Amino acid sequence: MRSQWTIENRLHFVRGTTFAEDASKVRTGHGPENMATLRSIAINRLRADIAAGLREMSYEPFLISVHE
Repeated sequence: MRSQWTIENRLHFVRGTTFAEDASKVRTGHGPENMATLRSIAINRLRADIAAGLREMSYEPFLISVHE
């Protein structure tokens, strides 16, 4: 049961709030499925880019400048 809420919170909530999926006017044919796929790709790409940026930052030593 908890895994269902994890999926709801990680994916559907982001789709609903960030991409306003419920307000979409695409309603016929394969349009809704295609748009959902594009939104999922965008979300996954953004998450991957954020994770890569965080990893890169964690490997870089912090530079402390000392003013004399």
